[in-house]
Amino acid sequence: QVVNISREVPPFDPISIESKKAATVVLMLNSPEEEVLAKACDAIYKFASKGDENKVTLLSLGAVEPLFKLVSHEDPLVRRNAIMVFGIMASNNDVRKLLRELDVTNSVIARLAPEEDIVVHEFASLCLAHMAVEYTSKVQIFEQGGLEPLIRLLSSPDPDVKKNSVECIYHLVQDFQSRAAVRELNAVPALLELLKSEYPVVQLLALKTFGVISNDRETRIILRENQGLDHLFKILETKEFNDLHVEALAVVANCLEDVDTMQLLQQTGGLKKLLSFAEMSTIPDIQKNAAKAITKAAYDPENRKILHEEEIEKCLITLLGTDNDGAKAAASQAISAMCENLASKDAFRVQGIPQLVQLLSSENEAVKEAAAIALADLTTASPNNASAVAEAEGIEPLINVLSAKRDGTVANAATVLTNMATQEPLRLSIHGIMNVIVEPLQSTNSLVQSKAALTVAAFGCDADARTELRNASGLEPLVKLLHSKNDEVRRNACWAVMVCASDELTAVELCRLGALDILEEINLSTGRKNNFSEGALDKLLDNNLSQKYSQVGYLSSSNIITDGFYDYGQNITRFSHPCDSWSATVQF
Repeated sequence: QVVNISREVPPFDPISIESKKAATVVLMLNSPEEEVLAKACDAIYKFASKGDENKVTLLSLGAVEPLFKLVSHEDPLVRRNAIMVFGIMASNNDVRKLLRELDVTNSVIARLAPEEDIVVHEFASLCLAHMAVEYTSKVQIFEQGGLEPLIRLLSSPDPDVKKNSVECIYHLVQDFQSRAAVRELNAVPALLELLKSEYPVVQLLALKTFGVISNDRETRIILRENQGLDHLFKILETKEFNDLHVEALAVVANCLEDVDTMQLLQQTGGLKKLLSFAEMSTIPDIQKNAAKAITKAAYDPENRKILHEEEIEKCLITLLGTDNDGAKAAASQAISAMCENLASKDAFRVQGIPQLVQLLSSENEAVKEAAAIALADLTTASPNNASAVAEAEGIEPLINVLSAKRDGTVANAATVLTNMATQEPLRLSIHGIMNVIVEPLQSTNSLVQSKAALTVAAFGCDADARTELRNASGLEPLVKLLHSKNDEVRRNACWAVMVCASDELTAVELCRLGALDILEEINLSTGRKNNFSEGALDKLLDNNLSQKYSQVGYLSSSNIITDGFYDYGQNITRFSHPCDSWSATVQF
């Protein structure tokens, strides 16, 4: 008889394991016991919190993969401790790379569920905020439905949850799909509530988010309907919030693009407050952002009208006189935008133009360029403003900046001088320009080439100026521009050649440089021919009669032969008229 003896295994007394090695604790992440798992996660969290080097160590020890499994563990404590580690480790770029490869976003988003602990919400949203920095993760979070729970958590009682959630949303809305989804999910009211937070970092992140989403007109309408402007102006009017003023102004700048908002602010006195705020502020970024807000608004004709009624010109002239280069440049740009309003254009004449002329001598290239652009816009179709530039002693600095580093500065300075040249007294008062214009004619930038050629056309009607250009070897680069594939450059070059060919010496030199051949080629092309190409060819021949007779085989009755005419002989390839058909006036 066989007797089965059953042996009961006595219970094993619990033991406490202490380890000073991270590798040992990482091994414990594979334990089947929940208590061991929870303690291991807690120890790893403390280790990872001490610095980035420790996070890299844990990554090399293979801690991320088992932690990923524990994020969805059925035990709440294990789950909480594991997501805490993820939240803190995701700040490391190498860890984030592995998290993307493991596609952890779905599991982390699941931890945002209402039934989860607030601590879980805090670290799950922190993990997502870190990951949303990269485009691939942005797409994953959006496609896996992460926005909706994040927006819900904006109303969490915990400030850290709010901070992490709004930070993640800020990163997500850099993409237009997320911006539209934020609007559709009615996030604006919740974001506005964050502006009342007692924590500046939460307020700042909310404002930065508004700064992005308010680029969309539909969102601006929702913002206005939810009294968003009131919230923004309360921040601007509170001195204690001066660290938030720059971001608040950026949102207001976007809102000012809408005429409805501008009219509302004008009616409620908000616009006067805003302009006064910009004028009185001593914070450079606020001054700069205020000017940028005006620039954005001024792109709309109705807005320009409202801004002029509120005497925006005084505000911008004040900003031109600040000590900050960024504010000066932004104010100059705003003046350019306001120039579309003729009344504003006149309003800048007395005080604005002299200040802009001074800025042409700035050591800051951006300021110099913005001032040149503003002066170009102010003097276009405005003889009075062109005269005001001369009265402000602007001729010399304008000629100086034709050698500036930035193409925009050179092109616009040339435009101002061209605008001035439409008045003969001003043109005659501008000396030495043809020497300096040679360098812009050789630019590789088509805008600079075009404006430089136009300047030559404007000044080339004076014999002294033509002589100056000829002596400065400026005709050769001008002729080269006739080859340009850019229609405007080629057109202006033809115009300049037509004007410069007004005397025999210049006409002969232009022919020697090949202008005649190029112009004939241009005129044979329907695509390249322009209003001035035929006129330029005629002018060259009329002031180089020997060449004309050789080219076409005849002279017209208006052609006056002076001493020095000689017969080249027929140019067979171009001969088009019988030799005995010509007549001319001979003058000795």
